Amino acid sequence: MIKSEVFIRVLYAHTDNMGIVNNARYLEYFEAGRNTLLRELGFPYTEIEKLHYGLPVIEAHAKYISTAKYDDIVKVAAILKKLPGVRIMIDYELFVNDKLIVTGYTEHSFINLDTMKPIRPPKDFMEIVKPYFSAK
Repeated sequence: MIKSEVFIRVLYAHTDNMGIVNNARYLEYFEAGRNTLLRELGFPYTEIEKLHYGLPVIEAHAKYISTAKYDDIVKVAAILKKLPGVRIMIDYELFVNDKLIVTGYTEHSFINLDTMKPIRPPKDFMEIVKPYFSAK
């Protein structure tokens, strides 16, 4: 398992007229978590794209448990629980003041940007993540 965390302060623009974060914004928070996870692994999207790989979202799910409001600090935990193949699933847990407010996941497919067809992950990426999933 690989876990990363990032903290986001809720902007006024992220809220509706009730002062609550709009539900669609949580997908952006998922993206912030995913970007941080990949960056901390040494494989930010820019590096993936230099290798002519893309990583489009093919499925997303969010379960809303509670709310975040303007000026809250949201902790976004992004978790890679399984060794990726052509597909990679990243789970998310969002907290405000240690209270779980949203869980979810996104599933992505590695694709070749020239053909737009699914492809196995870059070898260098797999060499980085494989040790986290080796049997002990």
